[in-house]
Amino acid sequence: MSAIEAAPQPAQAHGVPFREALAVWAQVAALSFGGPAGQIAVMHRLLVEERRWVGERRFLHALNYCMLLPGPEALQLAIYIGWLMHGLAGGLVAGVFFVLPGFISLMALSIVYALYGSVGVVAGAFFGLKAAVLAVVMQAVFRIGSRALKRREMIALAVAAFVAIFAFHAPFPLIVLAAGIIGFIGARAGLAAFQAGGGHGGAREAEFPDAASRLGEAAPAHARPGWRWSCASRAGRACSAE
Repeated sequence: MSAIEAAPQPAQAHGVPFREALAVWAQVAALSFGGPAGQIAVMHRLLVEERRWVGERRFLHALNYCMLLPGPEALQLAIYIGWLMHGLAGGLVAGVFFVLPGFISLMALSIVYALYGSVGVVAGAFFGLKAAVLAVVMQAVFRIGSRALKRREMIALAVAAFVAIFAFHAPFPLIVLAAGIIGFIGARAGLAAFQAGGGHGGAREAEFPDAASRLGEAAPAHARPGWRWSCASRAGRACSAE
């Protein structure tokens, strides 16, 4: 990461130094236990509640979009916020730091297993960790769910999706498609719960508003490229290929 840190970084309006971002993403990675739910809860606590980098509304909207994308939504959310804060370098640091502790741990455990085979102490430690990790996941699900599901309609959809997955083994893409259709119909019908921002809001958004965050309400300049920037980038890549 020294090469990235040494490279000149453009001045950011939010005032968060790149060196501080390195420390924060390292902290996120070190505390991210419990799978995606735990990782998202850690990011919310550090980035929204403590550091105030982004507001509650922006965080939840970004989380919604990342959940629609294939792949690990927690990693995508970290890369997105890192990119919003410090551009390409910020996204790379957030993504690399996010997976680095797991990679190191996996390599260390693989070496132990290859050298010593089945180690009773390690097996016992993992057995004891199961209950703790389960508690972390349950607390994280409640923490994020209580912020995202603000209305009874949203809670009902979440319960219906849970029943469809575990009772009827419905495919996840089908559940997402059905939820999207229900949301579209609800918005067309003018129901408040399905309007823009209707599923969020409340006291939490008032406590951590986007306007009071370091990033603010507006998107940074590098997140608003426009058609001219896109066409210029495509032309530049074509020239480089030649």
